Amino acid sequence: MLKALRIYGEALRLVRRLPKDSRPYYAKYLRENFVNYREVEVSDDQALHDLYNRAYIHSLWVLNKYSVDESAADKLKKICSS
Repeated sequence: MLKALRIYGEALRLVRRLPKDSRPYYAKYLRENFVNYREVEVSDDQALHDLYNRAYIHSLWVLNKYSVDESAADKLKKICSS
């Protein structure tokens, strides 16, 4: 659970790098996704790994969409892969 919260917090920090008018949408989208997946079994390591990887990949996609340097997600990548 702690790792998921760290990923959520880091993803919210990345939302702050987006244009001001798009931030509320992506903050809401991020929250909804984390709430939707809160029922995943913590003992299912593969499912958790897949969700963490998806969070990172989606973050990169959004950053690229708004021409934000991908290196902004380096900390998120480190958290997701640990």
